[in-house]
Amino acid sequence: MLFKRKKQTPPLYDKAGQVPVIRSSICTGEQVAGFKDPVSGKFHELMLIRDRDDLSEFLSQYQIDEGDIQREW
Repeated sequence: MLFKRKKQTPPLYDKAGQVPVIRSSICTGEQVAGFKDPVSGKFHELMLIRDRDDLSEFLSQYQIDEGDIQREW
């Protein structure tokens, strides 16, 4: 009981300054979800997308519509 884990809250993102992006590898098909700064082009990885359930979890955590996500190869 002494070592309880704290619940991890997802980091907040700036809806005006960051764009939700899924990066997909052409070779392996690996997909990573995160946010991209459109000014600097810097990408911040948040989670690995293995299947449809992971994608829906990412969408629900950050209150994003699937149509708002950009895909990059």
